[in-house]
Amino acid sequence: KEVINFERTAIVGIITQNQSEEKLNEYLDELEFLTFTAGGEVIKRFSQKMERPNPKTFVGTGKIDEINLFVKENNISTLIFDDELSPSQQKNISRIIDCKILDRTNLILDIFAQRAETSYARTQVELAQCQYLLPRLSGLWTHLERQKGGIGMRGPGETEIETDRRIVRDRISLLKDKIKTIDKQMSIQRSNRGAMVRVALVGYTNVGKSTLMNAIGKSDVFVENKLFATLDTTVRKVVIKNLPFLLSDTVGFIRKLPTQLVDSFKSTLDEVREADLLLHVVDISHPDFEDHIESVYQTLLEIKSNDK
Repeated sequence: KEVINFERTAIVGIITQNQSEEKLNEYLDELEFLTFTAGGEVIKRFSQKMERPNPKTFVGTGKIDEINLFVKENNISTLIFDDELSPSQQKNISRIIDCKILDRTNLILDIFAQRAETSYARTQVELAQCQYLLPRLSGLWTHLERQKGGIGMRGPGETEIETDRRIVRDRISLLKDKIKTIDKQMSIQRSNRGAMVRVALVGYTNVGKSTLMNAIGKSDVFVENKLFATLDTTVRKVVIKNLPFLLSDTVGFIRKLPTQLVDSFKSTLDEVREADLLLHVVDISHPDFEDHIESVYQTLLEIKSNDK
């Protein structure tokens, strides 16, 4: 039996005016599940009451020192923040704490990268990662900061980062073109499906859309009790009481979904957009299912499919 080495992680969140302690705990539970999905084990949670996130280090200086001490003493390799960190926050925190600093977006992107099976899903994930990386490149070039100015030090300084930015930008435009081509193919595939009624399963991640799909469509979509087990859309023809229709299983939604992902997964969500009927799957045994319903509606609103 293979032994999986989970990375030792700690997670950090804050309690603000628009995020109560109860809400934060829900988010941190979800973040812990995300961490587990990505292959990490949460050793400790940190939270702090603040009016708004500290623009420099996200949490206050005292809290940062406390986290730093814990990270050193308990051999923590990754620190995950519940909200998206700005590039400067990420840079400042990495200067103080010597371990990997991730935020929710980064974590979700990582899970998506693990899950992407088809070249299409990989392209979408890579596009989202490049868009996330572009403003954060400077942090990767800290080894150039030691250069002092003055005599004999003038000339082309940090050009390496410029080259990198250009490479990433070129990559982004290349990936966008690639996705456009695949979108065209997909829309042709969709138009070839004729006049059958199309039903799309939508819902929060890990509520059982693929399980339902397998039960109704007698198909074998990958199912696992983890977040985002499904990335690629699966479409099956289903006949119920002599009524044939097409059922498609789509990627699940999540609260605080990074905007880069919504953009790059537009095409996966085209299935949702072109469906005649949306079947919203809700896991009513989950304590905050009402919240899940709300965030699914929110995402549907973003992709302009809330009128179905």
